[in-house]
Amino acid sequence: MGVGQSWSRPARRRRPMRTGLAFAGFGVALCCVGVAGLGAWNLQTVRQAAGPIRETADGFLREVSVGDTTGAYDRLCSDARTRWSPIGFNSWVRTPPMVTDYEITDVSVATRSGRPHGTVTVRLTRSGGISEERQLPVVREDGDWRVCGDPF
Repeated sequence: MGVGQSWSRPARRRRPMRTGLAFAGFGVALCCVGVAGLGAWNLQTVRQAAGPIRETADGFLREVSVGDTTGAYDRLCSDARTRWSPIGFNSWVRTPPMVTDYEITDVSVATRSGRPHGTVTVRLTRSGGISEERQLPVVREDGDWRVCGDPF
């Protein structure tokens, strides 16, 4: 009559801790990949912006040093143009000691709210041989790079 089963299989132990750790590890790995991708994108944006920022500053300073105030004024951002009229900018640039030469010593690019902006460090030589170092802020505006702020 009731013969018992000759063998019995032990109940399988559940391992919720191991499963939870596996999901946590997968989540951390996914976050690391996302952070690395975002960092690579940011680096690429910054490197691509360094050349145009240098060219914008170089063009602006070249025009200032040769006395082409109209061309230099066109390279200013809208914020700077609201503070300077073309006539005021012209007289400001031509006030002695005038810029006679320049040397770009550094270009730094950073992002703020996902938008790149740059600062160009330049050594200005003025008439009379006076030399000084200045920071020239450059921002992206309407698809072009423009000098912003008061560079002198």
